[in-house]
Amino acid sequence: MGSSIFFLFSFLGFLFAILSLVKAEPLKNTRLFREYIGAEDKNVRFSDVPIHSDVEFHFILSFAIDYTGSSSPTNGKFNVFWDEENLTPSSISSIKAKHSNVKFALSLGGDTVSDGTFAFFKPKSITSWVNNAFTSISHIVKEYDLDGVDIDYEHFKASPNTFTECIGQLLQRLKRQNIISFASIAPFDDDTVQSHYMALWRKYGDLIDYVNFQFYSYGEGTTVSQFLNHFDAQSSNYEGGKVLASFATDGSGGLTPEKGFFKACTTLQSRGKLHGIFVWSADDSKKNNFRNEIQAQNLLANVE
Repeated sequence: MGSSIFFLFSFLGFLFAILSLVKAEPLKNTRLFREYIGAEDKNVRFSDVPIHSDVEFHFILSFAIDYTGSSSPTNGKFNVFWDEENLTPSSISSIKAKHSNVKFALSLGGDTVSDGTFAFFKPKSITSWVNNAFTSISHIVKEYDLDGVDIDYEHFKASPNTFTECIGQLLQRLKRQNIISFASIAPFDDDTVQSHYMALWRKYGDLIDYVNFQFYSYGEGTTVSQFLNHFDAQSSNYEGGKVLASFATDGSGGLTPEKGFFKACTTLQSRGKLHGIFVWSADDSKKNNFRNEIQAQNLLANVE
C-alpha cells in the first residue's frame, strides 16, 4: 500500500513538472496590415491602394448590415452596403490573382446605415438571428470570394449576453463549416460597447483571431505615451488576443501618424507587441495617395 502511494505521488510530481514547462506560445510581432474600405462611396478601388509584397494584407469591406436599404432591421439578413460599383467580385478576383498575400473580409454592422440611421444590433431571438445571419453571410462570402468576418456593431438594443451568443454561435458555425478562415472584432472605448465585446471575448475569444481596437476613438491630441498606456489597457481587457495598433485618416482622433503613431509602433515592436496595424479608412486616404499606408507597411515589412 505504501509503495503504491509513493509511486502515485512520484508520478503526479513528474506530471506537474512536465506541465509546468508547457506554456502557451507568446504573442509576437507580425507583418499584418488591415484596411477598411468602401463605407463612404468615394470611388476608391482595391487597385488604388498600395500593397507591399512582404506583408499580410487584409481588405475589410465596410459594411454588411442586417437592414434593408430603407433602414429597416431584418433580424440577421445581411445586405451589402459598401460601394458595390467599384468593389465588385471581379475586382477581388483580379487583386487575388496579382497579390498572393491579400485576403478579404466583410465587416458587420458599422455606425450607421446609408441614410444616417444607427445600425443597431437588434435580434428577435438568438436562434432566428444566427440562422438568418449564417445563411446571408455565407451567400455574400461565396459571391465575393471572401476569407473572413469582422464584427463592428457599435449600437445595441440587446444585452451583452444576447450579443455574445448571437455572434459567438455565428462565428462557430462559419468556422466549423469552413465558410471563413479568420474573424476579428472592432471595439472601442465606450462602456456599453466594451460590456458587449468583453462578454463575447470571455466566452468565445478562442474564435476571434484579431482585435481591431479603434484607438482613434480616443481624443484628438493623444500622445505617444498615452497611446501606449491605452494599448496596454486594452491588451489586458482582451487578454491573450492579438490587439492591433490603429489610426484613422479621417481626422477623427487618437494618435495620428503626424503626431507619433509610428514612433509608438516602433516601441511596441521593440517589446514584441506589434501584432499588426489597421487603418480607417482607404476612402479617406485616397486624397493623400495612401502615404500613411505606405509607411505603415514599410514598418511592418521590417518586423523581426
